[in-house]
Amino acid sequence: MRAYLELTKPRITWLILMSTGIGYFFGHSGTLGWSHLLHCLLGTALIASGTATLNQWYERSADARMRRTAARPLPSGRIAPRNALWFGIALLLLGETELALGVNPLTAWLGLFTVASYLLLYTPLKQKTWWSTTVGAFPGAMPPLIGFAAARGGLTLESWTLFAILFLWQFPHFYSIAWMYREDYSRAGIRMLPVLEPDGRSTARHALAFALVLIPASLLPGFLSMAGHWYLAAALLLGAIFLRAALRLHRERSAVNARGVLRASVLYLPLLYIALLLDSRRGLF
Repeated sequence: MRAYLELTKPRITWLILMSTGIGYFFGHSGTLGWSHLLHCLLGTALIASGTATLNQWYERSADARMRRTAARPLPSGRIAPRNALWFGIALLLLGETELALGVNPLTAWLGLFTVASYLLLYTPLKQKTWWSTTVGAFPGAMPPLIGFAAARGGLTLESWTLFAILFLWQFPHFYSIAWMYREDYSRAGIRMLPVLEPDGRSTARHALAFALVLIPASLLPGFLSMAGHWYLAAALLLGAIFLRAALRLHRERSAVNARGVLRASVLYLPLLYIALLLDSRRGLF
């Protein structure tokens, strides 16, 4: 059971649910429907877990060639590929059913788009082009839309603002990972940007550019009356810290500075969400 749980990548699923919950919070009106929210989070967790499982099933050969992934359940032989395949399919079916019946049809369609674009576009493109990172950022930024649609039954400018923040945040995050593990990716035949351009200049430049653009995007909730002045101050401070880490990587392309960007990204998102919640114009009850 531990190996099957590992297939679902629970740490990543937690981040997905955090973004989904933020979307739901800003989509609801009146009293927050905790039971409805639970259906949304459960369905999202199931499709996220199923997607992670099927992604590992597809990439099991590549994972076996990388040190950081060789111990995963499939390349290590702890789970048979056929069992992982059916396990992932079952999770996806359960998740889509939960979203369609327990939430609303729009949420289920958004979930289906997320799964399809991740598994049918992003995953195979990783072996073909470094643009896979950009393609993968679209399904990666879908959780706030799923949560917002679950609460509101539709999408508005506020929901797309949350989407934009998460979309832009992913680039410094994943480019730093790609730089740190570029040798692993090269052995597996995954065409990440630092694999194709080993000097890392373009990787660092992209990370810096997206960290910079993220700052004005993160201020939009304040101008859309989703949050107040305290949030704007927090967003500026967090954005400056994130940008500083990316600037260090741009100046000196080292594993230490790449890890600094990764660490800053991991702290940035939950802290920004907390600031949004604490200074929001909505109530939990």
